[in-house]
Amino acid sequence: MSKILATVGQTPITEDSVNEFLANLGQRAQAYNTPEGRREILNQLIANKLMLMDAKRNLYEAEPQFKAHLAKVKDDLLASYAAEKVLAAVKVTDKDAEEYYEANKDKFEQGETVNASHILVDSEEKAAEILADIKSGKISFEDAAMQHSTCPSKARGGNLGDFGKGQMVKEFEDAAFAMEVGEVSEAPVKTQFGYHLIKLNSRNESGVMPYAQIADEIKRALLMEKQRAAFDSKVNQLKILYPVDIMV
Repeated sequence: MSKILATVGQTPITEDSVNEFLANLGQRAQAYNTPEGRREILNQLIANKLMLMDAKRNLYEAEPQFKAHLAKVKDDLLASYAAEKVLAAVKVTDKDAEEYYEANKDKFEQGETVNASHILVDSEEKAAEILADIKSGKISFEDAAMQHSTCPSKARGGNLGDFGKGQMVKEFEDAAFAMEVGEVSEAPVKTQFGYHLIKLNSRNESGVMPYAQIADEIKRALLMEKQRAAFDSKVNQLKILYPVDIMV
């Protein structure tokens, strides 16, 4: 049973109620999933209950203006529900995605990419000191990144993942693509962000991206395309059943 967090009159507000409200926030949910944020949600739920109880006490449901508003909201919800049913019927199979990939490989070509790690500091002198320690074997590149880098990638030993040309600032990109795999930059690289020490982890030649790497992306794109087509088809069918005259 869900924990009761508050009561309004005889009506309980539970932890499940807060969780449901939080889930409906979508991308904003993370910002509110804190003790302070959950307290704010609880206060909002309490306010909503109070307003509902006051509305019922004053018989607002019987007012013509409310009934008109309710009818419009109901129509909007019903139309949205009907559209959801059309979209829910659309499916994309693994076979659909694989066939699309095979027929459109030219769309999935990618240029050369590299995988690099870096250490970012605010001065050339500090970067040079760290580089000397790495070169002498006093500390590994990854440990130095975790200890000294000001970039969030420090948590991964400085690893930035794979990137292609045009994804990084020019000075950094030029240095990384000119390096050999396993090499650490001979000198700090200056960019608008500070001074970087770079380690090239791997290099991937240009070519067609493997299906497994982009299967989910293909499925999402195909699903959106099929849903759009299904919706348009349904609307066109309904225009025959319910003729539409556009006056403008």
